[in-house]
Amino acid sequence: MAQYDLKILDCTLRDGGYVNDWNWGYHDARAIIRFLSKAKVDFVEVGFLRNVPEYNQDITVCNTIEELNRLLPDNETGTMYSAMAMRSNYDISKLSDYCGSGIEMIRITAHDYDIEEGMDFAKQVKEKGYKLSINPINIMGYSDKKILWIIEQVNMIQPYQFSIVDTFGSMKRRDLDRIVSLVDNNLDRNIRVALHLHENMSLGCSLAQCFVDKHLNRPVAIDGSLMGMGRIPGNLPIELIADYLNEYLDTGYDIDYLMDAIQEYIAPIKGLSKWGYTPAYFLSARFNVHRNYAEHYLEKGDLTNRDINHILGAFDRSKATAYDEAYAEARYKEYKDNLIDDHESYTRLKQALDGKKVLIMAPGTSIVENRTDIDDFIAENDAVVISINFIPEDYNADYAFFSNAKRFAQASDSDVTLILTSNVETEKDAIRFNYNSLSSAFEKGYNSYVMLLKLLSLLGMDRVYVAGADGFITGKNNYYKSSLKSSTPKNEDDNIAVARAIHKIGIDVEYITESAYAIN
Repeated sequence: MAQYDLKILDCTLRDGGYVNDWNWGYHDARAIIRFLSKAKVDFVEVGFLRNVPEYNQDITVCNTIEELNRLLPDNETGTMYSAMAMRSNYDISKLSDYCGSGIEMIRITAHDYDIEEGMDFAKQVKEKGYKLSINPINIMGYSDKKILWIIEQVNMIQPYQFSIVDTFGSMKRRDLDRIVSLVDNNLDRNIRVALHLHENMSLGCSLAQCFVDKHLNRPVAIDGSLMGMGRIPGNLPIELIADYLNEYLDTGYDIDYLMDAIQEYIAPIKGLSKWGYTPAYFLSARFNVHRNYAEHYLEKGDLTNRDINHILGAFDRSKATAYDEAYAEARYKEYKDNLIDDHESYTRLKQALDGKKVLIMAPGTSIVENRTDIDDFIAENDAVVISINFIPEDYNADYAFFSNAKRFAQASDSDVTLILTSNVETEKDAIRFNYNSLSSAFEKGYNSYVMLLKLLSLLGMDRVYVAGADGFITGKNNYYKSSLKSSTPKNEDDNIAVARAIHKIGIDVEYITESAYAIN
Protein backbone atom coordinates (compact mmCIF):
# COMPACT_ATOMS: atom_id res chain seq x y z
CA MET A 1 0.00 0.00 0.00
CA ALA A 2 1.33 3.43 -0.94
CA GLN A 3 2.49 5.65 1.85
CA TYR A 4 0.69 8.86 2.53
CA ASP A 5 1.41 11.83 4.77
CA LEU A 6 0.04 10.72 8.13
CA LYS A 7 1.60 11.84 11.40
CA ILE A 8 0.85 11.40 15.09
CA LEU A 9 1.01 14.05 17.80
CA ASP A 10 1.55 13.30 21.46
CA CYS A 11 -0.16 15.67 23.92
CA THR A 12 0.72 13.92 27.20
CA LEU A 13 2.56 16.88 28.73
CA ARG A 14 -0.25 19.26 27.77
CA ASP A 15 -3.57 17.35 27.89
CA GLY A 16 -2.27 14.77 30.37
CA GLY A 17 -1.44 17.65 32.67
CA TYR A 18 -5.09 17.96 33.67
CA VAL A 19 -4.49 14.86 35.81
CA ASN A 20 -1.45 16.11 37.76
CA ASP A 21 -1.89 19.90 37.43
CA TRP A 22 0.95 19.86 34.86
CA ASN A 23 3.43 19.31 37.68
CA TRP A 24 5.64 16.77 35.88
CA GLY A 25 8.93 17.92 37.29
CA TYR A 26 11.49 19.48 35.00
CA HIS A 27 13.66 16.40 34.57
CA ASP A 28 10.75 13.98 34.11
CA ALA A 29 9.17 16.23 31.50
CA ARG A 30 12.43 16.35 29.57
CA ALA A 31 12.77 12.57 29.85
CA ILE A 32 9.25 12.00 28.49
CA ILE A 33 10.03 14.26 25.54
CA ARG A 34 13.23 12.30 24.88
CA PHE A 35 11.38 8.96 24.95
CA LEU A 36 8.73 10.27 22.56
CA SER A 37 11.37 11.66 20.23
CA LYS A 38 13.26 8.36 20.26
CA ALA A 39 9.99 6.59 19.48
CA LYS A 40 9.88 8.76 16.33
CA VAL A 41 6.61 10.44 17.28
CA ASP A 42 6.14 13.14 14.66
CA PHE A 43 4.83 15.96 16.87
CA VAL A 44 5.24 16.36 20.63
CA GLU A 45 3.23 19.02 22.44
CA VAL A 46 5.28 20.14 25.40
CA GLY A 47 2.73 22.27 27.25
CA PHE A 48 0.39 25.25 27.45
CA LEU A 49 1.09 28.91 26.78
CA ARG A 50 -1.08 30.62 29.36
CA ASN A 51 -1.14 33.74 31.54
CA VAL A 52 0.40 32.48 34.78
CA PRO A 53 1.80 34.46 37.74
CA GLU A 54 5.34 33.15 37.50
CA TYR A 55 7.60 30.61 35.84
CA ASN A 56 7.94 27.20 37.50
CA GLN A 57 10.35 24.89 35.68
CA ASP A 58 8.50 21.80 36.98
CA ILE A 59 5.15 22.81 35.44
CA THR A 60 4.41 22.61 31.71
CA VAL A 61 2.26 25.76 31.68
CA CYS A 62 4.26 28.86 30.87
CA ASN A 63 4.00 32.51 29.86
CA THR A 64 6.59 32.39 27.08
CA ILE A 65 7.80 30.09 24.36
CA GLU A 66 11.34 30.46 25.68
CA GLU A 67 10.30 28.92 29.02
CA LEU A 68 8.75 25.89 27.31
CA ASN A 69 11.78 25.55 25.02
CA ARG A 70 13.94 24.79 28.07
CA LEU A 71 12.28 21.35 28.19
CA LEU A 72 13.45 20.33 24.73
CA PRO A 73 16.32 17.92 24.01
CA ASP A 74 19.73 19.48 23.60
CA ASN A 75 20.28 17.72 20.27
CA GLU A 76 18.18 18.00 17.13
CA THR A 77 15.67 15.21 16.56
CA GLY A 78 13.29 14.40 13.75
CA THR A 79 10.36 15.42 15.95
CA MET A 80 8.52 18.73 15.63
CA TYR A 81 7.58 20.35 18.94
CA SER A 82 4.40 22.29 19.61
CA ALA A 83 2.54 24.23 22.30
CA MET A 84 -1.12 25.10 22.76
CA ALA A 85 -2.65 28.49 23.50
CA MET A 86 -6.30 29.35 24.15
CA ARG A 87 -7.46 32.73 22.93
CA SER A 88 -9.33 33.53 26.13
CA ASN A 89 -6.45 32.97 28.56
CA TYR A 90 -3.27 33.98 26.75
CA ASP A 91 -1.91 37.42 25.95
CA ILE A 92 -0.54 37.08 22.43
CA SER A 93 1.92 39.93 23.03
CA LYS A 94 3.92 37.52 25.24
CA LEU A 95 4.62 35.29 22.24
CA SER A 96 7.90 36.19 20.56
CA ASP A 97 8.54 35.60 16.87
CA TYR A 98 9.65 32.13 15.80
CA CYS A 99 13.42 32.04 15.99
CA GLY A 100 14.03 29.11 13.66
CA SER A 101 14.46 26.46 16.36
CA GLY A 102 12.66 25.01 19.36
CA ILE A 103 8.86 24.88 19.38
CA GLU A 104 7.80 25.28 15.78
CA MET A 105 4.02 24.78 15.86
CA ILE A 106 1.41 26.62 17.95
CA ARG A 107 -2.00 25.05 18.23
CA ILE A 108 -4.66 27.62 19.05
CA THR A 109 -8.10 26.88 20.42
CA ALA A 110 -11.30 28.81 21.07
CA HIS A 111 -14.86 28.13 22.21
CA ASP A 112 -17.96 28.51 20.08
CA TYR A 113 -18.77 31.80 21.83
CA ASP A 114 -15.42 33.39 20.88
CA ILE A 115 -14.58 31.55 17.65
CA GLU A 116 -14.51 34.78 15.62
CA GLU A 117 -11.99 36.32 18.00
CA GLY A 118 -10.15 32.99 17.85
CA MET A 119 -9.60 33.44 14.13
CA ASP A 120 -7.99 36.84 14.72
CA PHE A 121 -5.84 35.23 17.42
CA ALA A 122 -4.80 32.55 14.91
CA LYS A 123 -3.74 35.15 12.35
CA GLN A 124 -1.48 36.83 14.91
CA VAL A 125 0.20 33.51 15.73
CA LYS A 126 0.88 32.83 12.06
CA GLU A 127 2.25 36.34 11.57
CA LYS A 128 4.88 35.53 14.20
CA GLY A 129 6.28 32.82 11.93
CA TYR A 130 5.00 29.62 13.59
CA LYS A 131 3.33 26.71 11.93
CA LEU A 132 -0.27 27.27 12.93
CA SER A 133 -2.85 24.66 13.89
CA ILE A 134 -6.45 25.81 14.39
CA ASN A 135 -8.32 23.59 16.86
CA PRO A 136 -11.91 24.78 17.49
CA ILE A 137 -13.32 23.35 20.72
CA ASN A 138 -16.20 20.84 20.39
CA ILE A 139 -16.78 20.54 16.66
CA MET A 140 -19.78 18.32 17.51
CA GLY A 141 -21.50 21.42 18.89
CA TYR A 142 -21.50 23.21 15.52
CA SER A 143 -24.07 22.98 12.76
CA ASP A 144 -22.84 22.02 9.30
CA LYS A 145 -23.41 25.62 8.25
CA LYS A 146 -21.18 26.91 11.05
CA ILE A 147 -18.49 24.33 10.27
CA LEU A 148 -18.47 25.55 6.68
CA TRP A 149 -18.06 29.12 7.94
CA ILE A 150 -15.10 28.02 10.06
CA ILE A 151 -13.52 26.23 7.10
CA GLU A 152 -13.97 29.34 4.98
CA GLN A 153 -12.06 31.37 7.59
CA VAL A 154 -9.38 28.69 7.85
CA ASN A 155 -8.88 28.67 4.07
CA MET A 156 -8.30 32.42 4.17
CA ILE A 157 -5.77 32.12 7.02
CA GLN A 158 -3.96 29.13 5.44
CA PRO A 159 -2.66 27.41 8.59
CA TYR A 160 -0.41 24.38 8.58
CA GLN A 161 -3.16 22.27 10.15
CA PHE A 162 -6.85 22.20 11.07
CA SER A 163 -8.06 19.86 13.85
CA ILE A 164 -11.36 18.06 14.26
CA VAL A 165 -11.69 18.12 18.07
CA ASP A 166 -14.26 15.90 19.76
CA THR A 167 -14.00 17.78 23.06
CA PHE A 168 -16.85 16.05 24.86
CA GLY A 169 -16.20 12.56 23.47
CA SER A 170 -19.63 12.39 21.84
CA MET A 171 -18.51 11.41 18.34
CA LYS A 172 -19.69 8.14 16.81
CA ARG A 173 -18.77 6.52 13.50
CA ARG A 174 -21.50 8.26 11.50
CA ASP A 175 -20.47 11.63 13.03
CA LEU A 176 -16.87 11.02 12.05
CA ASP A 177 -17.91 10.17 8.50
CA ARG A 178 -20.08 13.29 8.21
CA ILE A 179 -17.62 15.78 9.68
CA VAL A 180 -14.52 14.39 7.96
CA SER A 181 -16.38 14.46 4.65
CA LEU A 182 -17.49 18.03 5.25
CA VAL A 183 -13.98 19.15 6.15
CA ASP A 184 -12.16 17.14 3.49
CA ASN A 185 -14.40 18.38 0.67
CA ASN A 186 -14.18 22.05 1.61
CA LEU A 187 -10.77 22.61 3.23
CA ASP A 188 -7.89 23.51 0.93
CA ARG A 189 -5.89 20.39 0.01
CA ASN A 190 -2.58 21.70 1.31
CA ILE A 191 -3.90 22.08 4.90
CA ARG A 192 -3.34 19.07 7.15
CA VAL A 193 -6.45 17.63 8.86
CA ALA A 194 -5.92 16.35 12.39
CA LEU A 195 -8.22 14.39 14.71
CA HIS A 196 -8.39 14.74 18.52
CA LEU A 197 -10.57 12.19 20.35
CA HIS A 198 -11.69 11.54 23.92
CA GLU A 199 -12.66 8.26 25.53
CA ASN A 200 -16.11 9.04 26.96
CA MET A 201 -17.58 6.14 25.01
CA SER A 202 -14.40 4.06 24.59
CA LEU A 203 -14.45 4.72 20.85
CA GLY A 204 -11.15 6.58 20.47
CA CYS A 205 -9.05 3.82 18.94
CA SER A 206 -11.88 2.56 16.74
CA LEU A 207 -12.60 6.04 15.36
CA ALA A 208 -8.90 6.72 14.83
CA GLN A 209 -8.55 3.54 12.79
CA CYS A 210 -11.61 4.51 10.72
CA PHE A 211 -10.00 7.89 10.09
CA VAL A 212 -6.75 6.24 8.98
CA ASP A 213 -8.61 3.81 6.76
CA LYS A 214 -10.26 6.64 4.82
CA HIS A 215 -6.85 7.24 3.25
CA LEU A 216 -7.63 10.89 2.57
CA ASN A 217 -5.78 12.47 -0.34
CA ARG A 218 -4.22 15.13 1.88
CA PRO A 219 -1.84 15.41 4.88
CA VAL A 220 -3.46 14.13 8.08
CA ALA A 221 -2.55 13.72 11.76
CA ILE A 222 -3.95 12.03 14.87
CA ASP A 223 -3.54 13.17 18.48
CA GLY A 224 -2.97 10.81 21.38
CA SER A 225 -1.28 10.58 24.75
CA LEU A 226 0.71 7.95 26.58
CA MET A 227 -1.70 5.41 28.07
CA GLY A 228 -4.52 7.79 27.08
CA MET A 229 -3.58 10.12 29.93
CA GLY A 230 -5.74 13.21 30.02
CA ARG A 231 -8.57 14.95 31.69
CA ILE A 232 -10.99 12.20 32.74
CA PRO A 233 -12.02 10.09 30.91
CA GLY A 234 -8.84 10.55 28.87
CA ASN A 235 -7.56 10.53 25.29
CA LEU A 236 -6.73 8.10 22.54
CA PRO A 237 -3.72 6.04 23.77
CA ILE A 238 -0.93 6.99 21.40
CA GLU A 239 0.78 3.61 21.71
CA LEU A 240 -2.34 1.86 20.31
CA ILE A 241 -2.67 4.03 17.21
CA ALA A 242 1.13 3.94 16.69
CA ASP A 243 1.02 0.13 16.70
CA TYR A 244 -1.89 0.14 14.23
CA LEU A 245 -0.02 2.50 11.90
CA ASN A 246 3.10 0.35 12.08
CA GLU A 247 1.08 -2.67 11.01
CA TYR A 248 -1.06 -0.89 8.44
CA LEU A 249 1.36 1.65 6.98
CA ASP A 250 4.78 0.39 8.11
CA THR A 251 5.42 3.74 9.78
CA GLY A 252 8.25 2.63 12.04
CA TYR A 253 7.21 4.10 15.41
CA ASP A 254 9.33 2.51 18.13
CA ILE A 255 6.80 1.02 20.56
CA ASP A 256 9.55 0.06 23.02
CA TYR A 257 10.27 3.69 23.87
CA LEU A 258 6.56 4.37 24.32
CA MET A 259 6.31 1.41 26.69
CA ASP A 260 9.38 2.64 28.60
CA ALA A 261 7.84 6.10 29.04
CA ILE A 262 4.56 4.61 30.24
CA GLN A 263 6.21 2.27 32.73
CA GLU A 264 8.55 4.90 34.14
CA TYR A 265 6.38 8.02 34.21
CA ILE A 266 2.70 7.41 33.41
CA ALA A 267 1.62 4.13 35.06
CA PRO A 268 2.66 5.33 38.55
CA ILE A 269 0.42 8.38 38.14
CA LYS A 270 -2.56 6.29 37.06
CA GLY A 271 -2.22 4.35 40.28
CA LEU A 272 -3.09 7.58 42.11
CA SER A 273 -5.35 9.41 39.64
CA LYS A 274 -7.50 7.22 37.46
CA TRP A 275 -8.67 8.14 33.99
CA GLY A 276 -10.57 6.05 31.48
CA TYR A 277 -14.14 5.14 30.66
CA THR A 278 -16.87 5.72 33.26
CA PRO A 279 -20.66 5.75 32.73
CA ALA A 280 -21.05 9.35 33.90
CA TYR A 281 -18.65 10.63 31.24
CA PHE A 282 -20.45 8.54 28.64
CA LEU A 283 -23.61 10.43 29.61
CA SER A 284 -21.91 13.82 29.26
CA ALA A 285 -20.83 12.70 25.78
CA ARG A 286 -24.31 11.35 24.98
CA PHE A 287 -25.79 14.79 25.48
CA ASN A 288 -22.68 16.63 24.22
CA VAL A 289 -22.27 18.73 27.35
CA HIS A 290 -19.15 19.89 29.17
CA ARG A 291 -17.59 17.08 31.19
CA ASN A 292 -17.53 19.30 34.28
CA TYR A 293 -21.25 18.71 34.59
CA ALA A 294 -20.64 14.98 35.01
CA GLU A 295 -17.95 15.72 37.58
CA HIS A 296 -20.29 18.08 39.44
CA TYR A 297 -22.95 15.40 39.76
CA LEU A 298 -20.49 12.63 40.60
CA GLU A 299 -19.20 14.71 43.52
CA LYS A 300 -22.70 14.90 44.97
CA GLY A 301 -22.41 11.27 45.97
CA ASP A 302 -26.18 10.69 46.06
CA LEU A 303 -27.01 10.37 42.36
CA THR A 304 -27.22 7.20 40.34
CA ASN A 305 -26.13 7.08 36.71
CA ARG A 306 -29.85 6.98 35.89
CA ASP A 307 -30.29 10.25 37.80
CA ILE A 308 -27.41 11.90 35.93
CA ASN A 309 -28.88 10.67 32.65
CA HIS A 310 -32.21 12.34 33.42
CA ILE A 311 -30.68 15.58 34.66
CA LEU A 312 -28.38 16.01 31.64
CA GLY A 313 -31.17 15.02 29.26
CA ALA A 314 -33.24 17.99 30.42
CA PHE A 315 -30.44 20.56 29.97
CA ASP A 316 -30.96 23.81 28.11
CA ARG A 317 -28.71 23.45 25.05
CA SER A 318 -27.44 27.00 25.49
CA LYS A 319 -25.73 25.81 28.69
CA ALA A 320 -24.05 22.76 27.16
CA THR A 321 -20.70 24.06 25.93
CA ALA A 322 -19.44 26.26 28.76
CA TYR A 323 -19.71 24.87 32.28
CA ASP A 324 -22.06 26.87 34.49
CA GLU A 325 -21.87 25.70 38.10
CA ALA A 326 -24.86 27.76 39.22
CA TYR A 327 -26.98 26.25 36.45
CA ALA A 328 -25.77 22.73 37.30
CA GLU A 329 -26.65 23.24 40.96
CA ALA A 330 -30.08 24.64 40.11
CA ARG A 331 -30.86 21.59 37.95
CA TYR A 332 -29.67 19.31 40.75
CA LYS A 333 -31.94 20.97 43.31
CA GLU A 334 -34.82 20.98 40.86
CA TYR A 335 -34.35 17.27 40.25
CA LYS A 336 -34.09 16.47 43.95
CA ASP A 337 -37.09 18.61 44.80
CA ASN A 338 -39.59 16.17 43.39
CA LEU A 339 -42.35 17.68 45.49
CA ILE A 340 -44.88 15.31 46.96
CA ASP A 341 -47.66 15.66 49.49
CA ASP A 342 -46.02 14.21 52.59
CA HIS A 343 -48.59 15.24 55.23
CA GLU A 344 -49.92 11.71 55.51
CA SER A 345 -46.36 10.37 55.87
CA TYR A 346 -45.71 12.66 58.83
CA THR A 347 -48.91 11.47 60.52
CA ARG A 348 -48.16 7.80 59.85
CA LEU A 349 -44.57 7.87 61.14
CA LYS A 350 -45.39 10.08 64.13
CA GLN A 351 -48.03 7.61 65.30
CA ALA A 352 -45.66 4.65 64.83
CA LEU A 353 -42.86 6.25 66.86
CA ASP A 354 -44.95 7.91 69.55
CA GLY A 355 -43.63 7.00 73.00
CA LYS A 356 -40.78 4.89 71.59
CA LYS A 357 -37.05 5.17 72.02
CA VAL A 358 -35.46 5.44 68.59
CA LEU A 359 -32.03 4.09 67.78
CA ILE A 360 -30.51 5.47 64.57
CA MET A 361 -28.04 3.02 63.06
CA ALA A 362 -25.40 4.27 60.58
CA PRO A 363 -22.91 2.02 58.73
CA GLY A 364 -19.78 2.86 60.72
CA THR A 365 -17.34 0.16 61.83
CA SER A 366 -18.45 0.66 65.44
CA ILE A 367 -21.64 -1.37 64.84
CA VAL A 368 -19.40 -4.40 64.35
CA GLU A 369 -17.02 -3.58 67.17
CA ASN A 370 -19.83 -2.92 69.69
CA ARG A 371 -22.33 -5.62 68.71
CA THR A 372 -23.07 -6.80 72.26
CA ASP A 373 -23.63 -3.30 73.66
CA ILE A 374 -25.96 -2.41 70.80
CA ASP A 375 -27.96 -5.63 71.11
CA ASP A 376 -28.33 -5.05 74.86
CA PHE A 377 -29.52 -1.47 74.33
CA ILE A 378 -32.16 -2.55 71.80
CA ALA A 379 -33.45 -5.34 74.04
CA GLU A 380 -33.50 -3.34 77.27
CA ASN A 381 -35.26 -0.34 75.74
CA ASP A 382 -37.47 -2.08 73.16
CA ALA A 383 -35.91 0.45 70.79
CA VAL A 384 -37.15 1.15 67.29
CA VAL A 385 -34.17 0.79 64.93
CA ILE A 386 -33.94 3.09 61.89
CA SER A 387 -30.94 2.43 59.64
CA ILE A 388 -29.52 5.11 57.34
CA ASN A 389 -28.89 4.35 53.66
CA PHE A 390 -28.20 0.65 54.26
CA ILE A 391 -29.85 -2.52 55.52
CA PRO A 392 -27.92 -3.97 58.49
CA GLU A 393 -26.91 -7.60 58.03
CA ASP A 394 -26.56 -8.49 61.73
CA TYR A 395 -29.38 -6.39 63.20
CA ASN A 396 -33.12 -6.31 62.64
CA ALA A 397 -34.01 -2.82 61.51
CA ASP A 398 -37.62 -1.71 61.88
CA TYR A 399 -37.20 1.03 59.30
CA ALA A 400 -34.60 1.94 56.69
CA PHE A 401 -34.20 5.61 55.79
CA PHE A 402 -32.87 6.29 52.30
CA SER A 403 -32.13 9.69 50.82
CA ASN A 404 -29.40 8.37 48.53
CA ALA A 405 -30.65 6.68 45.36
CA LYS A 406 -27.30 4.95 44.80
CA ARG A 407 -27.41 3.33 48.22
CA PHE A 408 -31.06 2.38 47.80
CA ALA A 409 -30.25 0.59 44.54
CA GLN A 410 -27.90 -1.66 46.54
CA ALA A 411 -30.54 -2.52 49.15
CA SER A 412 -33.90 -2.27 47.39
CA ASP A 413 -34.67 -6.03 47.70
CA SER A 414 -35.13 -5.87 51.48
CA ASP A 415 -38.54 -6.24 53.11
CA VAL A 416 -37.86 -3.67 55.83
CA THR A 417 -40.30 -0.74 56.04
CA LEU A 418 -38.88 2.07 53.91
CA ILE A 419 -38.66 5.77 54.71
CA LEU A 420 -37.65 7.50 51.47
CA THR A 421 -37.04 11.06 50.35
CA SER A 422 -38.75 12.17 47.18
CA ASN A 423 -35.70 11.75 44.96
CA VAL A 424 -35.58 7.97 45.54
CA GLU A 425 -37.83 6.07 43.15
CA THR A 426 -39.48 2.74 43.98
CA GLU A 427 -42.68 0.86 43.27
CA LYS A 428 -42.72 -0.50 46.82
CA ASP A 429 -44.90 0.87 49.58
CA ALA A 430 -42.87 3.49 51.41
CA ILE A 431 -43.22 6.43 53.78
CA ARG A 432 -42.09 9.35 51.63
CA PHE A 433 -40.93 12.87 52.45
CA ASN A 434 -39.86 15.86 50.39
CA TYR A 435 -36.09 15.88 49.89
CA ASN A 436 -35.41 19.60 50.02
CA SER A 437 -37.44 20.15 53.19
CA LEU A 438 -34.87 17.94 54.96
CA SER A 439 -31.63 18.54 53.05
CA SER A 440 -31.48 22.26 53.87
CA ALA A 441 -30.45 21.40 57.44
CA PHE A 442 -26.83 20.81 56.40
CA GLU A 443 -24.72 23.78 55.33
CA LYS A 444 -22.29 21.70 53.24
CA GLY A 445 -24.99 20.22 51.02
CA TYR A 446 -26.04 16.60 51.46
CA ASN A 447 -25.91 14.53 54.66
CA SER A 448 -28.41 11.73 55.23
CA TYR A 449 -27.75 11.53 58.99
CA VAL A 450 -28.58 15.20 59.47
CA MET A 451 -31.66 14.80 57.25
CA LEU A 452 -33.02 11.96 59.39
CA LEU A 453 -32.39 13.92 62.57
CA LYS A 454 -34.31 16.85 61.15
CA LEU A 455 -37.18 14.55 60.16
CA LEU A 456 -37.39 13.11 63.67
CA SER A 457 -37.29 16.62 65.12
CA LEU A 458 -40.18 17.64 62.87
CA LEU A 459 -42.06 14.61 64.21
CA GLY A 460 -41.74 16.09 67.69
CA MET A 461 -38.93 13.92 69.04
CA ASP A 462 -36.54 15.70 71.38
CA ARG A 463 -34.10 12.81 72.05
CA VAL A 464 -32.65 10.00 69.93
CA TYR A 465 -29.92 7.38 70.35
CA VAL A 466 -27.28 6.72 67.71
CA ALA A 467 -24.92 3.87 66.84
CA GLY A 468 -22.47 3.67 63.95
CA ALA A 469 -22.36 7.38 63.12
CA ASP A 470 -18.59 7.31 63.58
CA GLY A 471 -17.79 10.42 61.55
CA PHE A 472 -14.64 10.84 59.49
CA ILE A 473 -11.34 9.83 61.10
CA THR A 474 -8.17 10.15 59.00
CA GLY A 475 -6.42 6.85 58.37
CA LYS A 476 -9.37 4.74 59.53
CA ASN A 477 -11.83 2.62 57.60
CA ASN A 478 -14.95 4.58 58.41
CA TYR A 479 -17.49 2.07 57.00
CA TYR A 480 -18.06 -1.49 58.10
CA LYS A 481 -18.42 -2.53 54.44
CA SER A 482 -16.32 -1.09 51.62
CA SER A 483 -19.36 -1.03 49.30
CA LEU A 484 -20.93 1.60 51.57
CA LYS A 485 -18.02 4.02 51.34
CA SER A 486 -19.07 7.47 50.24
CA SER A 487 -17.87 8.58 46.81
CA THR A 488 -17.85 12.18 48.04
CA PRO A 489 -14.44 13.26 49.44
CA LYS A 490 -14.58 13.92 53.18
CA ASN A 491 -12.28 15.33 55.82
CA GLU A 492 -12.35 15.93 59.55
CA ASP A 493 -13.83 19.41 59.09
CA ASP A 494 -17.04 17.64 58.06
CA ASN A 495 -17.37 16.34 61.64
CA ILE A 496 -17.61 19.90 62.92
CA ALA A 497 -20.14 20.82 60.24
CA VAL A 498 -22.35 17.86 61.18
CA ALA A 499 -22.13 18.67 64.89
CA ARG A 500 -23.07 22.29 64.14
CA ALA A 501 -26.06 21.18 62.05
CA ILE A 502 -27.31 18.90 64.84
CA HIS A 503 -27.04 21.76 67.32
CA LYS A 504 -29.14 23.98 65.04
CA ILE A 505 -31.80 21.29 64.70
CA GLY A 506 -32.08 21.24 68.48
CA ILE A 507 -32.52 17.51 68.98
CA ASP A 508 -30.68 15.78 71.85
CA VAL A 509 -28.41 13.03 70.50
CA GLU A 510 -26.94 10.34 72.74
CA TYR A 511 -24.21 8.25 71.10
CA ILE A 512 -24.00 4.65 72.31
CA THR A 513 -20.92 4.08 70.15
CA GLU A 514 -17.96 6.44 69.87
CA SER A 515 -18.51 9.24 67.34
CA ALA A 516 -16.42 12.12 66.00
CA TYR A 517 -19.68 14.09 65.83
CA ALA A 518 -19.91 14.17 69.64
CA ILE A 519 -18.29 17.59 69.86
CA ASN A 520 -19.19 19.87 72.75
